[in-house]
Amino acid sequence: MSTVTFGITPGQGEKLHAALGYSGAVRVGDRVETSGQAGVDDDLVVPDSLEDEIVQAFDNVERTLATVGATWKDVIHVNSYHKVAPGDDAIGDDHNRVMAEQFRRRLGGRAPIWTETGVTVLGLADMRMEIRVTAVVGSGN
Repeated sequence: MSTVTFGITPGQGEKLHAALGYSGAVRVGDRVETSGQAGVDDDLVVPDSLEDEIVQAFDNVERTLATVGATWKDVIHVNSYHKVAPGDDAIGDDHNRVMAEQFRRRLGGRAPIWTETGVTVLGLADMRMEIRVTAVVGSGN
């Protein structure tokens, strides 16, 4: 039987756990799943710039993975959710450029699978994107 470990991200994750009752990550054996990580600071404030929000979301994924012993280099699958206006036919290059930059910066050449989805609402009114990942601990070595 595999051991199950839940992780709660310090700061913003603790606040969300207290308010909404969920964990930021779960590890079952070597497999890790995260909940969606927003680009918010520890006070749940969304940065003004989209680029800063995306970078903060990547930072929050990193912090969340660490709560269960994983890193970005262990990530095998990324789901990202991007707010689009009703009727838009694509997610903008402003989102994709920063996402690709962060993948290159954090993954050390690894190229996980990625599913990118446009949505009309997210958890907080000011949010423009959110990221969740699957990782296998030790697979990035």
